[in-house]
Amino acid sequence: MYRRCGSPGRRTPAAIPAEAGLIEMRKRSGCRLNCRERALLPWLFLGGMAVAALIGVRGKASAATQQQSATAPSAAPTLAFDVAAIHPHVSEPHEHNSIWSSPFDGRFKAENISVMMLIHWAYEMPDTRILDAPGWASSTCFNIDAAADPSVDAALHQMTSDAGRKQKEKMVQALLANRFHLVLHTETRDLPIYKLVIARGGAKFGDPKSSGTIVNHGRDHVEVEGANSATLLAEELSKETGRGVIDKTGISGRYDLKLHWTPDESTVSALNGSASPASDAGPALFTALEEQLGLKLEPAKGPVLVLVIDHVEMPSAN
Repeated sequence: MYRRCGSPGRRTPAAIPAEAGLIEMRKRSGCRLNCRERALLPWLFLGGMAVAALIGVRGKASAATQQQSATAPSAAPTLAFDVAAIHPHVSEPHEHNSIWSSPFDGRFKAENISVMMLIHWAYEMPDTRILDAPGWASSTCFNIDAAADPSVDAALHQMTSDAGRKQKEKMVQALLANRFHLVLHTETRDLPIYKLVIARGGAKFGDPKSSGTIVNHGRDHVEVEGANSATLLAEELSKETGRGVIDKTGISGRYDLKLHWTPDESTVSALNGSASPASDAGPALFTALEEQLGLKLEPAKGPVLVLVIDHVEMPSAN
């Protein structure tokens, strides 16, 4: 490298004065320094570009983070009741069990409602599939008036009807855990069931409905209308038969299904074909189901998802 700096074959004569020799040495020294700097220039240039690129990337990342922080929505409000008044219900003649709950606000009101009814509503589980509950959970009823923060009202108002209903169910589940100290778990058990199927003559459901939700269950009648009316009907029939009823009709959609029958103490036996209602009475449940809706119940046994109550108490004080 040094030879490229000076002229090839060049020599400093001994006759050159000392000062001239010193100048020549300085020139050579300077040449060596400049050559080294030139050699390093590409690496210095590339290093500078890398540093600049790294600073640019960090700057963009920081700007993106700041932009996300500025545009990120605030945390969703906790969907829970702020206050809930729970009082024992005083029975009156000819009263009903009632729940008032809109999917678009944080209010929940119930009158003459047992813990079993609350569990049924909050978990969408028929009573026949809620197991190991103490006797008072079905016989003792309460009046409940619960409300949530306005921010919860605003959050529910932005949801669809089905999503709002699900959120209200979770709020009631939390209420059951906090005030009734409810602890439960799910299991799958092999139990006697009924399959709700289409009878030989075909289903008699009428025209589909575009909206509306009705669940009206009395001692001698059932009327249901909802997002999946056949499934709703199966759930209500579970209460009459004493075992789970599984919808196997394959019919989805919203229909107004009305069923009327003559109550009979041997209803379950009649379903099994071992008894029949008196001749002057109206149709028993099994007969009415086939005549009025074109459906029938087939005895079966199969895996059923159930809720098992581990612990529940009378409600804590308001």
